[in-house]
Amino acid sequence: MSTVQQRQAKLEPLLRASPIIAIVTIDDVAHAAPLAQALIDGGVISIEVTLRTPAALGAIEAIRAKVPEACVAAGTVLTPDDVKSAERAGSLFFVSPGASPKLNEAREQCDVPWLPGSASASEAMSLFERGYRLQKFFPAEPAGGVDFLRSLAAPLPKIKFCPTGGIRAQTAANYLELPNVICIGGSWLSPANMLRDKDWKGITALARAASAR
Repeated sequence: MSTVQQRQAKLEPLLRASPIIAIVTIDDVAHAAPLAQALIDGGVISIEVTLRTPAALGAIEAIRAKVPEACVAAGTVLTPDDVKSAERAGSLFFVSPGASPKLNEAREQCDVPWLPGSASASEAMSLFERGYRLQKFFPAEPAGGVDFLRSLAAPLPKIKFCPTGGIRAQTAANYLELPNVICIGGSWLSPANMLRDKDWKGITALARAASAR
Protein backbone atom coordinates (compact mmCIF):
# COMPACT_ATOMS: atom_id res chain seq x y z
CA MET A 1 0.00 0.00 0.00
CA SER A 2 1.42 3.40 -1.00
CA THR A 3 1.75 6.33 1.38
CA VAL A 4 -1.16 8.09 -0.31
CA GLN A 5 -3.32 4.98 0.02
CA GLN A 6 -2.42 4.71 3.71
CA ARG A 7 -3.48 8.31 4.28
CA GLN A 8 -6.70 7.71 2.36
CA ALA A 9 -7.37 4.77 4.68
CA LYS A 10 -6.94 7.15 7.63
CA LEU A 11 -9.26 9.67 5.98
CA GLU A 12 -12.17 7.28 5.39
CA PRO A 13 -13.32 6.98 9.04
CA LEU A 14 -13.05 10.75 9.40
CA LEU A 15 -15.42 11.23 6.47
CA ARG A 16 -17.76 8.54 7.75
CA ALA A 17 -17.91 10.17 11.19
CA SER A 18 -20.83 12.30 10.03
CA PRO A 19 -22.90 12.17 6.83
CA ILE A 20 -22.70 15.96 6.64
CA ILE A 21 -19.60 18.11 7.03
CA ALA A 22 -20.48 21.61 8.18
CA ILE A 23 -18.52 24.06 6.04
CA VAL A 24 -17.95 27.20 8.09
CA THR A 25 -16.30 30.56 7.47
CA ILE A 26 -15.30 32.17 10.75
CA ASP A 27 -14.39 35.84 11.12
CA ASP A 28 -14.03 35.84 14.91
CA VAL A 29 -11.99 33.21 16.74
CA ALA A 30 -14.28 33.65 19.75
CA HIS A 31 -17.11 32.11 17.69
CA ALA A 32 -15.19 28.93 16.86
CA ALA A 33 -15.70 26.79 19.97
CA PRO A 34 -19.36 27.70 20.61
CA LEU A 35 -20.14 27.14 16.93
CA ALA A 36 -18.49 23.72 17.00
CA GLN A 37 -20.34 22.78 20.17
CA ALA A 38 -23.65 23.93 18.70
CA LEU A 39 -23.10 21.75 15.63
CA ILE A 40 -22.12 18.74 17.74
CA ASP A 41 -25.16 19.22 19.97
CA GLY A 42 -27.23 18.89 16.79
CA GLY A 43 -25.45 15.70 15.73
CA VAL A 44 -22.93 17.12 13.22
CA ILE A 45 -19.41 16.42 14.44
CA SER A 46 -17.45 17.07 11.24
CA ILE A 47 -16.51 20.70 10.62
CA GLU A 48 -14.52 22.19 7.75
CA VAL A 49 -13.11 25.62 8.58
CA THR A 50 -12.37 27.40 5.32
CA LEU A 51 -9.05 29.24 5.11
CA ARG A 52 -10.74 32.35 3.76
CA THR A 53 -10.37 34.66 6.76
CA PRO A 54 -7.51 35.75 9.02
CA ALA A 55 -9.29 34.02 11.91
CA ALA A 56 -9.44 30.59 10.27
CA LEU A 57 -6.25 29.04 11.65
CA GLY A 58 -6.95 30.37 15.14
CA ALA A 59 -10.47 28.97 14.87
CA ILE A 60 -9.11 25.50 14.08
CA GLU A 61 -6.76 25.71 17.06
CA ALA A 62 -9.61 26.83 19.33
CA ILE A 63 -11.88 23.99 18.25
CA ARG A 64 -9.15 21.40 18.75
CA ALA A 65 -8.39 22.78 22.22
CA LYS A 66 -11.92 23.40 23.50
CA VAL A 67 -14.10 20.93 21.59
CA PRO A 68 -11.87 17.86 21.21
CA GLU A 69 -14.73 15.62 20.07
CA ALA A 70 -15.10 17.69 16.89
CA CYS A 71 -13.64 16.27 13.70
CA VAL A 72 -12.18 19.50 12.33
CA ALA A 73 -10.64 20.00 8.91
CA ALA A 74 -9.03 22.89 7.09
CA GLY A 75 -10.86 23.79 3.88
CA THR A 76 -9.85 25.84 0.85
CA VAL A 77 -6.26 24.60 1.15
CA LEU A 78 -4.66 26.03 -1.98
CA THR A 79 -0.90 26.37 -1.48
CA PRO A 80 2.06 24.64 0.18
CA ASP A 81 2.00 27.38 2.83
CA ASP A 82 -1.65 26.56 3.55
CA VAL A 83 -0.65 22.93 4.08
CA LYS A 84 2.04 23.85 6.60
CA SER A 85 -0.16 26.34 8.46
CA ALA A 86 -3.16 24.02 8.64
CA GLU A 87 -1.00 21.17 9.90
CA ARG A 88 0.43 23.39 12.66
CA ALA A 89 -3.10 24.46 13.62
CA GLY A 90 -4.05 20.85 14.24
CA SER A 91 -6.33 20.03 11.31
CA LEU A 92 -7.28 16.36 11.21
CA PHE A 93 -7.53 16.49 7.42
CA PHE A 94 -7.30 18.98 4.56
CA VAL A 95 -9.86 19.78 1.86
CA SER A 96 -9.11 21.47 -1.47
CA PRO A 97 -11.39 22.60 -4.30
CA GLY A 98 -9.00 21.05 -6.80
CA ALA A 99 -5.44 19.82 -7.17
CA SER A 100 -2.22 21.18 -8.66
CA PRO A 101 1.32 19.83 -9.06
CA LYS A 102 2.76 22.03 -6.29
CA LEU A 103 -0.09 21.26 -3.93
CA ASN A 104 0.19 17.54 -4.68
CA GLU A 105 3.87 17.62 -3.85
CA ALA A 106 3.38 19.56 -0.62
CA ARG A 107 0.52 17.36 0.51
CA GLU A 108 2.32 14.11 -0.17
CA GLN A 109 5.17 15.27 2.08
CA CYS A 110 2.72 15.78 4.96
CA ASP A 111 1.19 13.08 7.17
CA VAL A 112 -2.25 14.72 7.39
CA PRO A 113 -4.87 13.08 5.10
CA TRP A 114 -6.09 15.12 2.15
CA LEU A 115 -9.45 15.25 0.36
CA PRO A 116 -8.64 16.71 -3.08
CA GLY A 117 -11.29 18.16 -5.34
CA SER A 118 -12.33 17.07 -8.82
CA ALA A 119 -15.08 18.28 -11.14
CA SER A 120 -14.84 15.92 -14.11
CA ALA A 121 -14.23 12.28 -14.94
CA SER A 122 -10.71 13.11 -16.19
CA GLU A 123 -9.78 14.94 -12.99
CA ALA A 124 -11.20 12.13 -10.87
CA MET A 125 -9.25 9.54 -12.87
CA SER A 126 -6.00 11.52 -12.59
CA LEU A 127 -6.34 11.72 -8.82
CA PHE A 128 -7.27 8.05 -8.61
CA GLU A 129 -4.04 7.16 -10.46
CA ARG A 130 -2.16 8.86 -7.60
CA GLY A 131 -4.07 6.77 -5.03
CA TYR A 132 -6.92 9.13 -4.18
CA ARG A 133 -10.07 7.02 -4.08
CA LEU A 134 -11.76 9.57 -1.79
CA GLN A 135 -12.36 12.93 -3.46
CA LYS A 136 -14.32 16.11 -3.07
CA PHE A 137 -16.74 16.83 -5.94
CA PHE A 138 -16.75 20.61 -6.35
CA PRO A 139 -18.63 22.73 -7.22
CA ALA A 140 -21.35 20.12 -6.93
CA GLU A 141 -24.42 21.91 -8.21
CA PRO A 142 -22.79 23.97 -11.01
CA ALA A 143 -20.76 20.92 -12.13
CA GLY A 144 -23.82 18.76 -12.72
CA GLY A 145 -25.11 17.82 -9.30
CA VAL A 146 -26.81 14.56 -8.49
CA ASP A 147 -27.28 13.49 -12.11
CA PHE A 148 -23.59 13.93 -12.93
CA LEU A 149 -22.42 12.06 -9.85
CA ARG A 150 -24.86 9.25 -10.57
CA SER A 151 -23.41 8.93 -14.07
CA LEU A 152 -19.91 8.41 -12.62
CA ALA A 153 -20.90 5.57 -10.29
CA ALA A 154 -20.72 2.77 -12.88
CA PRO A 155 -17.55 3.78 -14.81
CA LEU A 156 -15.66 4.87 -11.66
CA PRO A 157 -16.92 2.42 -9.02
CA LYS A 158 -13.86 2.62 -6.77
CA ILE A 159 -14.09 6.37 -6.19
CA LYS A 160 -16.22 7.84 -3.40
CA PHE A 161 -17.07 11.54 -3.41
CA CYS A 162 -17.89 14.23 -0.89
CA PRO A 163 -19.91 16.70 -2.96
CA THR A 164 -19.94 20.33 -1.84
CA GLY A 165 -20.96 23.58 -3.43
CA GLY A 166 -24.52 24.77 -3.74
CA ILE A 167 -26.06 21.91 -1.76
CA ARG A 168 -29.04 22.99 0.32
CA ALA A 169 -31.04 21.40 3.11
CA GLN A 170 -33.71 20.50 0.57
CA THR A 171 -31.28 18.67 -1.75
CA ALA A 172 -28.93 17.03 0.77
CA ALA A 173 -30.81 13.73 0.90
CA ASN A 174 -30.64 13.36 -2.89
CA TYR A 175 -26.85 13.30 -2.72
CA LEU A 176 -26.64 11.03 0.32
CA GLU A 177 -28.70 8.38 -1.48
CA LEU A 178 -26.06 7.96 -4.20
CA PRO A 179 -23.85 4.85 -3.91
CA ASN A 180 -20.67 6.79 -4.70
CA VAL A 181 -21.21 9.50 -2.07
CA ILE A 182 -19.49 8.97 1.28
CA CYS A 183 -20.69 12.25 2.84
CA ILE A 184 -21.60 15.77 1.77
CA GLY A 185 -20.45 19.26 2.70
CA GLY A 186 -22.82 22.14 3.32
CA SER A 187 -22.60 25.74 4.43
CA TRP A 188 -26.30 26.12 5.22
CA LEU A 189 -25.70 24.91 8.80
CA SER A 190 -23.96 28.13 9.85
CA PRO A 191 -25.67 31.13 8.20
CA ALA A 192 -23.77 34.41 8.50
CA ASN A 193 -26.63 36.09 10.35
CA MET A 194 -26.75 33.33 12.99
CA LEU A 195 -22.99 33.56 13.51
CA ARG A 196 -23.21 37.33 13.82
CA ASP A 197 -26.04 37.04 16.36
CA LYS A 198 -24.42 34.11 18.20
CA ASP A 199 -27.59 32.11 17.67
CA TRP A 200 -26.09 28.83 18.79
CA LYS A 201 -29.49 27.29 19.53
CA GLY A 202 -30.60 28.09 15.99
CA ILE A 203 -27.49 26.45 14.56
CA THR A 204 -28.08 23.40 16.73
CA ALA A 205 -31.61 23.18 15.34
CA LEU A 206 -30.31 23.30 11.78
CA ALA A 207 -27.76 20.60 12.55
CA ARG A 208 -30.37 18.42 14.23
CA ALA A 209 -32.67 18.69 11.23
CA ALA A 210 -29.81 17.77 8.90
CA SER A 211 -28.74 14.83 11.05
CA ALA A 212 -32.26 13.42 11.03
CA ARG A 213 -32.16 12.85 7.26
